[in-house]
Amino acid sequence: MNDTAVLTPSVNGQTMIAARVNRFGPPEAIQMEEVDRPVAGPGEVLVRVHAAGVGPWDGWVRGGKSVLPQPLPLTPGADLAGTVESVGADVFAFARGDSVFGATNPRFVGAYAEYAVASAAMIARKPARLGDIEAASIPVIAVTAWQAIFEHAELAADQTVLIHGAAGNVGAFAVQLASRAGANVVAVVAEADTDYVRSLGASHTIDYTKERFEEKLSDVDAVIDLVGGETQRRSLSILKPRGILVSTVSRPNEVEAARHGVRSSFFLVDVSTARLDKIASMLERGDLVGKVGEVLPLASAVEAHEMLEGRRPHRRGKIVLRVAPENDR
Repeated sequence: MNDTAVLTPSVNGQTMIAARVNRFGPPEAIQMEEVDRPVAGPGEVLVRVHAAGVGPWDGWVRGGKSVLPQPLPLTPGADLAGTVESVGADVFAFARGDSVFGATNPRFVGAYAEYAVASAAMIARKPARLGDIEAASIPVIAVTAWQAIFEHAELAADQTVLIHGAAGNVGAFAVQLASRAGANVVAVVAEADTDYVRSLGASHTIDYTKERFEEKLSDVDAVIDLVGGETQRRSLSILKPRGILVSTVSRPNEVEAARHGVRSSFFLVDVSTARLDKIASMLERGDLVGKVGEVLPLASAVEAHEMLEGRRPHRRGKIVLRVAPENDR
């Protein structure tokens, strides 16, 4: 645990406890501090954070590797679930007391705290059937999968999609969304993950530790690349003419794609209320399920980031920080 003073909730209503980064660096750069509570501006809401998701992007921000400018000091964290404390000017879709989930802002910062300001355009009402812990684990990864499957691959029923990294957090949602859309889903995973991805809707699996996927299939309509590197390059050869490779990891080689007669797409996730509403409806119906991994208190943000970097073991699923335990229903 981060060896700072024992933390207690703020009592004067003007300050709060937050995980802070004053200098970019390893997980130990995160320190728990008492800071001023933020105020919602136009188009924003102040959320009393009940839980905050922990994702690889948080590690990039903490380490100074974000593609976006990140002025210091900062509070990491994008994914959150909680209740609206107050709304700024020009916000009409939310009111004090609403249970919400989503992301904080385009810089993906601010959620590792008792209170966080979030763009009203990046949150939605939390599905009633979900507790705050599960809700906080979902926004960024589910929206990433949604965009990959429906907006970039434009996957339709009876098409075939191969998903690299299918057992990961984004991959698990991609498998579910593609399967629910009626696609034939081929999941590339280790043998130990076969049963898991099949339970999510994968029609076929390929064990990348024993088989080369390009020797197993061809004429695929779409490839969802969540791995990158050599795997991405090899994937171009299995697509049918005008098929598409969609990557969330790195920009595909357009020259190579053209040589194979296929298309390619790279994108950064765009969390929006509209996308979250669609995902929330599926979650409410039970058509989508999340996978929560380790749940740690806010004061253990350092340990959470050590798990992100593989320095500590952790269970499958999204790491979540519990900020207000009494609100996890």
